Amino acid sequence: MRREWLLVLLAFGLAAIAAGIVYLSRPTTLTVAVGPQDGAEAALIEAYASALDRSREDVRLKVVRFADVRDSALALQRNRADLAVVRPDVFLPENGLTLAILHDEALVIAAPEASEIEDVPALARKRLGVVVRHGADLPFLTNLLSFYDLLPDSPLTEAPEADPATEAEIAAGHVQVVPLKIGEVTAAIAEKRVDAVAVIASPASKIAGAVVRAIELGSPERKIGFVSIPDGDAILQRFPELQAVTIPAGTFGGRPKRPDEEVRTVGASYRLMARGSVSRVAIASATQHLFEWRSRLAAAAPAAKLMKAPDFDTTVAATSARLPNHPGAVDYFEREQQTFLDRYEDYIYLLAFFGGTIGSGIAWIGQRLARKRRERIDIVLDRLLDIMREVRAATTTAELDAIAVETDGLVADVVCYARERSIDARTVSALILAVDGVHAAIADARRRANDSAPGATGRPRTARLLALNLPAAE
Repeated sequence: MRREWLLVLLAFGLAAIAAGIVYLSRPTTLTVAVGPQDGAEAALIEAYASALDRSREDVRLKVVRFADVRDSALALQRNRADLAVVRPDVFLPENGLTLAILHDEALVIAAPEASEIEDVPALARKRLGVVVRHGADLPFLTNLLSFYDLLPDSPLTEAPEADPATEAEIAAGHVQVVPLKIGEVTAAIAEKRVDAVAVIASPASKIAGAVVRAIELGSPERKIGFVSIPDGDAILQRFPELQAVTIPAGTFGGRPKRPDEEVRTVGASYRLMARGSVSRVAIASATQHLFEWRSRLAAAAPAAKLMKAPDFDTTVAATSARLPNHPGAVDYFEREQQTFLDRYEDYIYLLAFFGGTIGSGIAWIGQRLARKRRERIDIVLDRLLDIMREVRAATTTAELDAIAVETDGLVADVVCYARERSIDARTVSALILAVDGVHAAIADARRRANDSAPGATGRPRTARLLALNLPAAE
């Protein structure tokens, strides 16, 4: 190949390497579906995406907001998003793996202390007020009551008027469910329209604290008790999308503290999930920054303070849990994030393993091409040697002219070949000697033909050459 083509190929090779470096150094952009669009989770993810952009990290987030958490989970299942905010009890994507628990929401049930409602079975034939914050709250409560063989009556649109006979009208094994707003809780308790009130919220949230205070204000002695759900493990066996939650003593403050001892209950979790097919390297990086920047994110999104890692004992348990975790997130939690060599060691090994074979193949091809080049030169050299023998046998000037023309063609062919490819010095020397030999043979043959012509002196060539150096006869 010509040197110019070699330079062009070299330039293309360098450009390809540069393009590969630029491509590999680009940040990975992940699309994250967030719902509800005005919730605390949306604010947290938006703050996190902005922090990643400002820090120019190797992973970025493109936030897409949805009206409800069910819609964001559906976007993940339909592969319209790489990550999504998911509430498993509302909808659990089949391809979703957990990165982080954004926050837990517990079922908090409280009642005036005088009601002596200490567990869920004690709610039979009672009125349970429910502060509904999400469309899934009532199905959540229905599932829980069904575990204890309690049937909720159809929710009422308005709280019933106080009626001493109403309690007798509630069938055995039934619970009257009464939807309430936060502002109605105190009056409903004071007027005995409800016997207890439930809310599904984070125990540390303002709304949970407000509901507890409202129940306390409506209680005759300003004392309340919390309903414990100690059968959490058994409930999770039937409803694996739920969470076991423990409310620590004193969570709601007060003197004496509320509650006075820890309360075991169940709840739901808001999780950041990713498709299993998303690169574990990108997920590990996203998980790392999310937890390392928790304090920074809390300034813009207080919900970041409630964020936590999923509980697991071993890597196997993490990926085979009721709600499995993403391997990339596990890499971060276990401090086993992959380095460049870890990620590409298989390819490096294969390249090293097959590199010798590939190099040998390239060398063999080069030798074959070099042999082809030498074969062409060898053909020219062999023909020049044959021409030297043919010259000795030529008897006419026409034959010599034809041989000279062929020799000139061979010389022109070699010159053109040499312009395109390099020829070693030994081959060039052999070609020069062969061409000179042919030309000398042709010249000798022409002199012999001239000497044998009529009227020629017939002096031998040596004599003629010597005569050139003798002084002219006087």
